[in-house]
Amino acid sequence: MTRPAIQTIGSSQDRALEASRQVALVVGASLVVALCARITIPLMPLTPVPLTVQNMGVLLVGMLLGSRRGFAALALYLAEGAAGLPVFSPIGPGGIAQLLGPTGGFLMVYPFVAFLAGYIFERGTKSFLRAAAAGLLAEILLFAGGLGWLYVFTHSLARAAYLGLYWFLAAEVIKIMLAAGIANCWGRGAVKSAVQP
Repeated sequence: MTRPAIQTIGSSQDRALEASRQVALVVGASLVVALCARITIPLMPLTPVPLTVQNMGVLLVGMLLGSRRGFAALALYLAEGAAGLPVFSPIGPGGIAQLLGPTGGFLMVYPFVAFLAGYIFERGTKSFLRAAAAGLLAEILLFAGGLGWLYVFTHSLARAAYLGLYWFLAAEVIKIMLAAGIANCWGRGAVKSAVQP
């Protein structure tokens, strides 16, 4: 009679442990993006948008954690920044002012970018091409959000593209390829370890 009770206690402990692990992954991923935001090259006076490794971190979080946890990690990241924690690029004012400033459009779509990258990468066989496609489509979403927000500030698509796109194209290709390579290697390693007894 006591056996089912012991099994129930064990399974509830397992569920609590798994939930704790998932929360730790989401919090850790938000901190990885915060660290990536510290690697920043200002491009003033050419554009208020800095060159940063932050969006590569967003792509990696989405591809490595998957769509739902990636979305959660980046939503947490935005909440941390809005609360005043120093997680955004140090070039900006921080807090809500940074979310509502010229670069806010890029920041606000981060959860959706991570979701899209994860959604594409977690479907089907994990490969470099799938990861690169996920990164490319997620970056298109990122720049659509960022340029749309810059358009609100400038009232000119040409000006928004000048400030938020042209300076970044070469670097974005490199970031997509790096994120795809890392996600592909990590994804294959995870599959191998799951298959091995």
